[in-house]
Amino acid sequence: MTALKRITLRLARNPEAGYPDGDQHRGYTIVAPLHEDGHLDVEGWRAAREKCTVIRFSPDPEQRADGWLTHRGSHWSFRYDEADEGPDEPLFRLSEHRLVRGEYLSVADPDGPTLVYRVADVAPID
Repeated sequence: MTALKRITLRLARNPEAGYPDGDQHRGYTIVAPLHEDGHLDVEGWRAAREKCTVIRFSPDPEQRADGWLTHRGSHWSFRYDEADEGPDEPLFRLSEHRLVRGEYLSVADPDGPTLVYRVADVAPID
Protein backbone atom coordinates (compact mmCIF):
# COMPACT_ATOMS: atom_id res chain seq x y z
CA MET A 1 0.00 0.00 0.00
CA THR A 2 1.13 3.54 -0.75
CA ALA A 3 2.13 5.48 2.35
CA LEU A 4 -0.30 8.09 3.64
CA LYS A 5 0.65 11.77 3.39
CA ARG A 6 -0.58 14.87 5.17
CA ILE A 7 -1.40 17.47 2.51
CA THR A 8 -2.03 21.07 3.55
CA LEU A 9 -3.96 23.37 1.21
CA ARG A 10 -4.12 27.11 1.88
CA LEU A 11 -6.45 29.60 0.24
CA ALA A 12 -4.70 31.16 -2.76
CA ARG A 13 -5.41 34.51 -4.38
CA ASN A 14 -9.13 34.72 -5.16
CA PRO A 15 -9.72 38.45 -5.84
CA GLU A 16 -13.25 37.95 -7.16
CA ALA A 17 -14.21 36.21 -3.89
CA GLY A 18 -12.72 38.90 -1.64
CA TYR A 19 -9.28 37.32 -1.08
CA PRO A 20 -6.90 39.36 -3.26
CA ASP A 21 -3.88 38.07 -1.31
CA GLY A 22 -5.26 34.67 -0.35
CA ASP A 23 -5.55 33.67 3.31
CA GLN A 24 -3.01 31.44 5.02
CA HIS A 25 -5.50 30.81 7.86
CA ARG A 26 -8.12 29.17 5.61
CA GLY A 27 -7.70 25.81 4.00
CA TYR A 28 -7.71 22.07 4.37
CA THR A 29 -5.53 19.35 5.83
CA ILE A 30 -6.00 16.08 3.96
CA VAL A 31 -4.67 12.63 4.81
CA ALA A 32 -4.42 10.49 1.67
CA PRO A 33 -2.13 8.07 -0.19
CA LEU A 34 -0.13 9.57 -3.03
CA HIS A 35 1.86 8.00 -5.83
CA GLU A 36 5.48 9.14 -6.19
CA ASP A 37 4.38 11.66 -8.85
CA GLY A 38 1.90 13.30 -6.43
CA HIS A 39 -1.34 11.89 -7.89
CA LEU A 40 -3.86 10.33 -5.54
CA ASP A 41 -3.61 6.56 -5.29
CA VAL A 42 -7.15 5.19 -5.71
CA GLU A 43 -6.22 1.64 -4.72
CA GLY A 44 -4.36 2.97 -1.67
CA TRP A 45 -7.44 5.03 -0.79
CA ARG A 46 -9.66 1.94 -1.05
CA ALA A 47 -7.33 0.03 1.29
CA ALA A 48 -7.21 2.83 3.87
CA ARG A 49 -10.37 4.88 3.29
CA GLU A 50 -11.17 5.12 7.03
CA LYS A 51 -7.81 6.90 7.53
CA CYS A 52 -8.33 9.32 4.61
CA THR A 53 -9.62 12.37 6.42
CA VAL A 54 -10.05 16.07 5.80
CA ILE A 55 -10.08 19.00 8.19
CA ARG A 56 -11.33 22.39 7.00
CA PHE A 57 -9.66 25.15 8.99
CA SER A 58 -10.61 28.80 9.27
CA PRO A 59 -10.39 31.66 11.78
CA ASP A 60 -14.21 31.49 11.88
CA PRO A 61 -15.24 28.59 14.15
CA GLU A 62 -18.48 28.24 12.16
CA GLN A 63 -16.43 27.33 9.06
CA ARG A 64 -14.33 24.61 10.70
CA ALA A 65 -15.24 21.01 9.89
CA ASP A 66 -13.86 17.51 9.76
CA GLY A 67 -14.78 14.60 7.55
CA TRP A 68 -13.45 12.20 4.93
CA LEU A 69 -11.94 12.23 1.49
CA THR A 70 -14.35 10.24 -0.68
CA HIS A 71 -14.20 8.87 -4.19
CA ARG A 72 -16.94 7.82 -6.60
CA GLY A 73 -16.28 7.06 -10.26
CA SER A 74 -13.64 9.58 -11.29
CA HIS A 75 -14.81 12.20 -8.79
CA TRP A 76 -13.32 13.10 -5.41
CA SER A 77 -14.99 15.16 -2.70
CA PHE A 78 -14.82 16.14 0.93
CA ARG A 79 -17.67 14.57 2.90
CA TYR A 80 -18.74 15.94 6.26
CA ASP A 81 -20.64 13.88 8.81
CA GLU A 82 -22.61 16.58 10.59
CA ALA A 83 -25.33 18.74 9.02
CA ASP A 84 -23.94 21.97 10.49
CA GLU A 85 -20.56 21.32 8.82
CA GLY A 86 -22.11 21.82 5.41
CA PRO A 87 -22.72 19.72 2.31
CA ASP A 88 -20.05 17.72 0.50
CA GLU A 89 -17.46 19.77 -1.36
CA PRO A 90 -16.54 18.45 -4.82
CA LEU A 91 -12.94 18.75 -5.96
CA PHE A 92 -12.56 19.87 -9.57
CA ARG A 93 -10.71 17.18 -11.56
CA LEU A 94 -8.67 16.16 -8.52
CA SER A 95 -7.65 12.86 -10.10
CA GLU A 96 -5.74 14.86 -12.74
CA HIS A 97 -3.92 17.11 -10.25
CA ARG A 98 -0.57 16.47 -8.68
CA LEU A 99 -0.65 17.18 -4.95
CA VAL A 100 2.85 18.56 -4.68
CA ARG A 101 4.01 21.75 -3.01
CA GLY A 102 3.21 24.84 -5.10
CA GLU A 103 0.47 23.28 -7.26
CA TYR A 104 -3.08 24.68 -7.30
CA LEU A 105 -6.51 23.08 -7.22
CA SER A 106 -10.12 24.18 -6.93
CA VAL A 107 -12.69 23.30 -4.29
CA ALA A 108 -16.36 23.91 -5.11
CA ASP A 109 -18.21 25.48 -2.20
CA PRO A 110 -21.88 24.44 -2.55
CA ASP A 111 -22.93 27.68 -0.82
CA GLY A 112 -20.55 30.03 -2.60
CA PRO A 113 -17.90 30.35 -5.30
CA THR A 114 -15.37 27.74 -6.34
CA LEU A 115 -12.12 28.76 -4.66
CA VAL A 116 -8.52 28.08 -5.61
CA TYR A 117 -6.12 26.61 -3.06
CA ARG A 118 -2.35 26.12 -3.17
CA VAL A 119 -0.65 22.98 -1.92
CA ALA A 120 1.45 24.45 0.90
CA ASP A 121 2.93 21.25 2.29
CA VAL A 122 3.05 17.49 1.78
CA ALA A 123 4.53 15.42 4.59
CA PRO A 124 4.72 11.74 5.43
CA ILE A 125 2.63 10.55 8.34
CA ASP A 126 4.72 8.86 11.01
